[in-house]
Amino acid sequence: MADTDDEAIERARRIAQWMIDAGSFATFLGIQVEEAAPGYCRAALLVREDMLNPLRLTHGGVTFTLADFAFGVACNSHGRATLGLSTTIAYPASSRAGDRLLAEAREESRGNRTGLYRVEVRRGDGTLVGLFQGTAFSTGDSVSRWMDDSG
Repeated sequence: MADTDDEAIERARRIAQWMIDAGSFATFLGIQVEEAAPGYCRAALLVREDMLNPLRLTHGGVTFTLADFAFGVACNSHGRATLGLSTTIAYPASSRAGDRLLAEAREESRGNRTGLYRVEVRRGDGTLVGLFQGTAFSTGDSVSRWMDDSG
């Protein structure tokens, strides 16, 4: 029996919450998932002083990590354990301490084993500060295998 839309959305939300709970680095950065659905994730963080580079701008690794986290939720949201094969990011603008960054990951294409994803990271004023593209590989295993072991 195929999942209903409600069941698929609830599964995506449970996976997103598990990824926050099990991912101590995401917790350390203060990443919060605002929305999750099959092939989609919207996550945010507030840039802190300890997240800045020597030029007092948000370190690129922080922006990348937020995008990568949203990518991870989006590609695992279908319930299959999925890993990143390749990622790239461009930084068209910068952000600073106090800025709220919002990452939206969208599934562009998904086959049996691979998927293509696009993540836009924006400041609160809507300025694009990161454009991330990722290719994911599905192991074929259920995510619940890991979720059950994390308790």
